[in-house]
Amino acid sequence: MYAVVDIETTGGSARLERITEIAVYIHDGTRVVEEFSTLINPERNIPYFITSLTGITNEMVEDAPRFFEVAKKIVEITEGRVFVAHNARFDYSFIRQEFSMLGYNFKRPLLDTVALSRKLLPGHRSYSLGNLCKDLGIEISGRHRASGDALATVKLMELLLEKDRELKNGSVIRNRKTSRLHPALEPAKIAEIPELPGIYYFYNDTGEIIYVGKSRNLFQRVNTHLSNNSSSRAMEMRSLIADISWEHTGSELIALLLESAEIKAKKPLFNRAQRRTGFRWGIYSHTDEQGYIRFEYRNVRDDAVPLSLFTSREKVRAKLEQIIHEYELCQKLCGMYDTDGPCFHRQVSLCHGACSGEEKPSSYNERAMQALDEFIFTGRNFFIIDSGRDPEERCAVKIVNGKYSGYGYFNINDVGFGLAAIHDCIKGAADNRDIQIIIKGYLRNHRVERIIDF
Repeated sequence: MYAVVDIETTGGSARLERITEIAVYIHDGTRVVEEFSTLINPERNIPYFITSLTGITNEMVEDAPRFFEVAKKIVEITEGRVFVAHNARFDYSFIRQEFSMLGYNFKRPLLDTVALSRKLLPGHRSYSLGNLCKDLGIEISGRHRASGDALATVKLMELLLEKDRELKNGSVIRNRKTSRLHPALEPAKIAEIPELPGIYYFYNDTGEIIYVGKSRNLFQRVNTHLSNNSSSRAMEMRSLIADISWEHTGSELIALLLESAEIKAKKPLFNRAQRRTGFRWGIYSHTDEQGYIRFEYRNVRDDAVPLSLFTSREKVRAKLEQIIHEYELCQKLCGMYDTDGPCFHRQVSLCHGACSGEEKPSSYNERAMQALDEFIFTGRNFFIIDSGRDPEERCAVKIVNGKYSGYGYFNINDVGFGLAAIHDCIKGAADNRDIQIIIKGYLRNHRVERIIDF
C-alpha cells in the first residue's frame, strides 16, 4: 500500500517554514482507495511570492485547522504505507519537522517518483512534475496545489508501477531498500535506532564487526547505508549486514573520537584507512641540543602530533612566515632557511642572532613560547565541555599539555566548587595524529558549550 503525498508550504526550509496544505491518496497498487486533503493554518504569514505560485492566501488558511489538529489523521492514514512523493525528501522533511515540534517521531519508508522516473523513464530533459507530466500526457488539474499535484503523482506512480512490472525479476521497486538486506536483519531493530548523534556498528552473520561509523543522526545515516546502490562495494556491505548496534554519545565530538578509536582497534573489513583528510601538512616543534625551541613544517606522514595542520605547502609556509615576522624568530630555527651560517634575516638585522649563537636560548625562547601560544593545544591543560546524553549530563574531553588524555560524562549536579567530578569521569585514551586532527578541526568548525582551563 502506498500513501501518495503532496504539500504546499510557506517556503523552502523545513526548519524555518510551515505547511499550508496537504493531500494524501492511499493507493493499493491498482487504484486509489482513500483520500484526505485540507488547507492548514501555518500560524504565520504566507509570503506574496508563495501566494503568487500556489494561489493560497492568508485569508484562505485563517480558519483552516492547524497541523496538530490533523496530525492524528495523517499518522493513521499513512500507517503501514510507503510514503510516495515527487521529490519525496522535501515533503517528508516538512511533515517530520511538523511532527517533531509536537514531540512525535514520524517515520515511514520512502519512494521518490523523481528517482524512480530517472531509472524507469530515462531520457527526459526535465524530471520536474510539471515537465514530466507534460511529456507523458498526464493532465494536472490544479498545479501547485496539494490535491492536484498529489493526484498527478498518483497517475505517474501508476505508470511507473506498470513499467516496473514489465521488468519482472529486474524490478526496481521490489529490489529497493529492505528486499536486498540480509534475512537475519530485523526491520523492527532498524526502527528503534534513534535520531541522535553517536556511533554504529554493522555485524555479519558470524557476529564479526564489518563496519563502524558515526553520525549526527544515527537513524538517517544507517538507513542511507541500507538503501545505498551507489557502488558495488556499498551493495556488498549492505548484503552482509546481519545485525546492527549503536551507542548514543550526546556530542558529535565524542562520536568522532570513538569512531576513530574503534576503527583503529577493530580494523573492520569495510572501513578503509582512517578517513582521508585534506590536512596533509603540519607545523612541528622541538627543543634542540643547544636549548632553542625550533619549528619546522613537513608533510604529515607518521604518528607525530603536529602543532597545527594545513591543506597545502603554501598555507603552512605562510603561517610560519607570519610567526617569524610577528615574533622576530629565526628563519633557520624555523626550517625556512637552510644554511650552515646565519640566516638571511640576521644579515639584514631582522633576526636577533640565535642562528649564530649571538642570542641566548632563554631570550629567544621567550618569543618562541609566545608563538607556541597561537596553537590552541600547546602546553595547555583544559576540558572541552559539550552536550551529554540527557539534559542533566555533559561530556568532557581532557587535554593535558596539549595532548588528548581521554573523555567521559558527568552529571551537572555533581559539579560543585571544583573540577573533581570532571577529572574523575575521564576514561583514559591515547593521543595520536588522527585524534588531533579531529579535535582541532571540531573546535575550528563547531561551537562547544565551554572550555575550562585547569
